Amino acid sequence: MAFNEQNTVEHFIIHQLTGVNLNAVHGNVVQEDAVEYGDAVKWKYVQTDLLQRHITEVFVEKELKEALIRLNPDIAANPDKAEEVIHKLRAILITVNNVGLVRANQEFAKWIRNEITLPIAKNNEHVAIRLIDFDVLKNNSFVLCNQFKLRARETKIPDIVMFVNGIPLVVGEAKTPVRPSVTWFDGAHDINVVYENSVPQLFVPNVFSFATEGKEIFIGGVRTPLEFWAPWRIEDNKDELSHFIGLQDVAKQLTHLLKPSTLLDILQYYTIYATNSKKKKIKVVCRYQQYEGANAIVQRVKEGKIKKGLI
Repeated sequence: MAFNEQNTVEHFIIHQLTGVNLNAVHGNVVQEDAVEYGDAVKWKYVQTDLLQRHITEVFVEKELKEALIRLNPDIAANPDKAEEVIHKLRAILITVNNVGLVRANQEFAKWIRNEITLPIAKNNEHVAIRLIDFDVLKNNSFVLCNQFKLRARETKIPDIVMFVNGIPLVVGEAKTPVRPSVTWFDGAHDINVVYENSVPQLFVPNVFSFATEGKEIFIGGVRTPLEFWAPWRIEDNKDELSHFIGLQDVAKQLTHLLKPSTLLDILQYYTIYATNSKKKKIKVVCRYQQYEGANAIVQRVKEGKIKKGLI
């Protein structure tokens, strides 16, 4: 079998995160069980053509509707309210062409952080709409697919798309590890320059995107200039087998970054929106040392340890 981007790095990512080895199977893959992490939350691999969606649809609406009913008692009592919420979410996707990707992303972030209320309770009382359960992660569905085809201004096919409750929160691009002239930067360019402009609706719910050639993994938020994409690393934590075959530490870095609890942690606490010196709205996603450092500080406080440090 000839090596290419798809059957090396892309399939490696899928195998690492879901346990499915696409290089060893033929025909349709229906994964009954998925990889479990320490928090007992699973990523499940689903082939793109088995997702219940049209090529023009960003959401997997069946999964989204089920999550709305599962997480919101007032919607469970009146399932038609789920369609009302989905209609409002679709409307934000449409606004991206008018307000820009960062502002649309910021508006959608309020929804997926469960900050929006609607008058759907008794006597039209406002209640918070829960799209994601941040407290009990097992109440969410985590689905990963590859070669995700989406048609908007053009038809594009990102390598990896990761859904939580039917909402695409992460987009990944994998490049070949065997051509020295090709690096993670080429994957980041595809996302930042090509996909964000051709299919911007896909990135309205986006928490972050990643790019890797199997040697390094870099992440960036929507509209983040390529020079500000940042590596995600785990210091002093070598995977000797992965290092030997040329994948270095990417195996553990991928697992750490894309573990469901880490992803939702970054969504809830480690992304902010600001205005730069040119008065332009920007999105900022934490770097790995900020994420690890802040969590270490919180842990020290919880344990009552008094110790100074520097990030």
